[in-house]
Amino acid sequence: MKIGIPKEIAEGETRVALAPAHIKEFLKKDHQIMVESGAGENAAFSNEDYKKEGAVIIDDVNKLYSDSDVILKVQPPEPSEIEKLKENSVYVGFLSLFKDTGTLDAFKQKNITSFAMEFVPRITRAQSMDALSSMATVAGYKAVLIAAVHLPKLFPLLMTAAGTVPPASVLILGAGVAGLQAIATAKRLGAKVEAFDPRPAVKEQVMSLGARFVEMEQEENVETAGGYAKEQSKDFLQREQEAIAGRLPKTDVVITTAQIFGKTSPILITEEMVKLMKRGSVIVDIAAEQGGNCELTKAGETVEKHGVKIFGAANLPATMPVDASQLYSKNVTNLVSLLFQSETFPDFEDEVVKGTCITHKGEVVNTFLKERLQLK
Repeated sequence: MKIGIPKEIAEGETRVALAPAHIKEFLKKDHQIMVESGAGENAAFSNEDYKKEGAVIIDDVNKLYSDSDVILKVQPPEPSEIEKLKENSVYVGFLSLFKDTGTLDAFKQKNITSFAMEFVPRITRAQSMDALSSMATVAGYKAVLIAAVHLPKLFPLLMTAAGTVPPASVLILGAGVAGLQAIATAKRLGAKVEAFDPRPAVKEQVMSLGARFVEMEQEENVETAGGYAKEQSKDFLQREQEAIAGRLPKTDVVITTAQIFGKTSPILITEEMVKLMKRGSVIVDIAAEQGGNCELTKAGETVEKHGVKIFGAANLPATMPVDASQLYSKNVTNLVSLLFQSETFPDFEDEVVKGTCITHKGEVVNTFLKERLQLK
């Protein structure tokens, strides 16, 4: 097959779908890799880097799309990109279908077989394809660095001739992949770290990283069978807020990471709760693009209110494009290898293929998406 890698055109996106290091895995299977000129430049991958690994550099993006049997991308395709897709071709990348169902209609019209990276099932054999987790790792790390830069005090404990500087107090909300990476990073910087998560099962993981686990009364199952967080009742959410509020007066930094797949993120910090925090404190809201965990969050913006800076962190992986691209590229490579290893395409007997496939033969075939969007 001919596999095309276009340059990302979404504003602020610096990643590339395939890193040079993974090209040989496709060439071994006699696929041809075509890369749009400059596609990797923002991630520090030059055209020459791609050429050395055996890729063909294409200057004309229209030719890239028209010649490609498979397109690999990071960001969901914009209308101008969908128009360029060859009919009956294959698309692999993030799709954000809960926000934009117009993509589904366009894919159906062009008979595109599409696979959404965010739909990779949370099962053991699919971990190497789980781009959400890979990108969450990057986001959790970068969120702490943002907080450290903007907090008007030091993170570590310092004992000097001029006196002792106490460590900053950091509270991580959510102990998923992003939260655990945030805990580890804050600890490396010397902060005193606490973490809150309504799932008692993660307590051991939190404590293994040296953080204190903030507990609450548990009366509700908050995780789906697929490993994602699920929507909580209003009563349960209120009890969560009460447990968090008790920690805020002594907290310098809050990193919020709670997201619900396909839904708006839960509000864990209300404006009244922000008022409990010390002046100069910082909130970095990783869930900003899904609505945010703080009531005052604005995606892509920094809000300062009641003496607290609230960062609506948007697309943090794009701020670390070299490693983010390498991780994403490996995820995509593993998924594509699985998709085409069977004589049947797509092989809906495979739960990873079935769970990830969105459209095929002019129809939406993903059961979860059809139920969520109430499609026939």
